[in-house]
Amino acid sequence: MAIAGDIEEGKAHLDQSLALYDPAEHRALAMRLGGEDHRVSGLYFRSKALWVLGYPESALADVNQALKDAREIGHATSLLWALTGSFFFVDSYCGYYTKANARVDELMALADEKNAALWKAFGTLGRGCLLALTDKASDAVPTITSGITTWRLTGSTFFLPTWLSYLGSAHAGVEQLDQAWRCMDEALRAIETTKETWFEAEANRIAGEIALRSPEPDKAEAYFKRSLAVAHEQQAKSWELRAAMSMARLWRDQGKRDEARELLAPVYGWFTEGFDTLDLKEAKKLLDELVWPLSGDRH
Repeated sequence: MAIAGDIEEGKAHLDQSLALYDPAEHRALAMRLGGEDHRVSGLYFRSKALWVLGYPESALADVNQALKDAREIGHATSLLWALTGSFFFVDSYCGYYTKANARVDELMALADEKNAALWKAFGTLGRGCLLALTDKASDAVPTITSGITTWRLTGSTFFLPTWLSYLGSAHAGVEQLDQAWRCMDEALRAIETTKETWFEAEANRIAGEIALRSPEPDKAEAYFKRSLAVAHEQQAKSWELRAAMSMARLWRDQGKRDEARELLAPVYGWFTEGFDTLDLKEAKKLLDELVWPLSGDRH
């Protein structure tokens, strides 16, 4: 998947590749060469790009199609790809946590059956991140830690900034702030050295949320500003919405309600789909609160 300012361009390349796919000709290649079906993996990566670019419903449609194709093929690796795209990169980001957990269960069962160490690690990490996202930090810490250890044993460094950021958030959730900052420092260094910048905006936003829990909450605004700047540069509207919400809540609590509303309203107003997803529902609720801080003010 393309990163930074090239996310849109990367999606365009994926569109072209998927248009060239011929099931009759190409599906057999996955079996013959031992890889995954290229349409399934293409849909996986495009769903991720679509969500980041601010099209959650389109991302969900791609993931559902990838799952349908993988099940029709009956090819384990292709199904593992599709399940991963579903439970972690789309369903969880849309806030569909029950569905995401069911996909994790399915992936873990298939990975155990095939003795696929990398996919088992992915499932463990996905489960841990879902625990962090659903305020189960005390369970998330050991789960993500175990998953990262197994992930590294496979030799993979891909997605480490993501795993480390969620581990940092989980540590902060149980008031282990030193460990939280160690995770975030490592995550941000990894982004800088590996150039895996697709998660950079969200990593900075998470760091800002951790700062709010720390003895130096004033550091939060700088992280939120960095998150907004990166997301804007990347045209990553979903990350930009999250960063705008974090900054708007901070400014609201500082009494800067007008500034908070003026920041969040145009970002929310850009979206044309996905209004039943968690981020957009929370953004709408926050905007309503910023317009009407008290029910009595409506008169």
